[in-house]
Amino acid sequence: MKAVVLKGRTDGYEIKIAPTAEFKMVVVELEELLAHLAQENRTKDGILTFQITTGQRLFLPEENQQIEAVFAKYDNLKIHKISADVIRKEDALEFIEKRNIKLNGDTVRNGQVLDLQGDVLFVGQVHQGGLLRTTGSLYILGKIEGIVHAGFSDNSAAVIIGELGSAQQIRIADLVEIVADHPQENYAKKQVIYVSDLHSFERTEISELRTLRPKSFVTIGALTF
Repeated sequence: MKAVVLKGRTDGYEIKIAPTAEFKMVVVELEELLAHLAQENRTKDGILTFQITTGQRLFLPEENQQIEAVFAKYDNLKIHKISADVIRKEDALEFIEKRNIKLNGDTVRNGQVLDLQGDVLFVGQVHQGGLLRTTGSLYILGKIEGIVHAGFSDNSAAVIIGELGSAQQIRIADLVEIVADHPQENYAKKQVIYVSDLHSFERTEISELRTLRPKSFVTIGALTF
């Protein structure tokens, strides 16, 4: 299994780092990849930007510095950002303490309903047939195979943030979307799901949350999804 995989994106390139690869192999393969890309693009104008994703792995600060040092060798190759699907426990606790958001790590099994209040950072699991609902927004870092309901029962300003490709249904206020009825690419990445002015589901990048829902942006702050 390769330690470094290059993927094309509409806004540049993504470099996926294998979560279990030794870091020295990550550096070796990254150096080889960037050398090849720099050679291919030496006669072209413009800068290639890369989003580096590490999945269920967090780089140490010194590892981030080594990655940045590899890119620094090339004027036409730049890092857009380095992101992971996880955060440090200390960062999560600090985030929760500073904001009016509740942390929940329960397991919701088939036939069970978990009712919560306010904005919730969910790190647990919802099995098929289970229902997680709250009156506020849902920020999901856990595993969802059942139903999630934000803005219960009439808060259409609530949002759901997370990766929901394995969910059965998504609900906000009185709207319901059955995941199986829509293309899987609709749920292929972490995103913001919200209710538009036309009272229908819409999706957007997490980076757009500041404009879309300023209050939710203040709540979520700098938490990395």
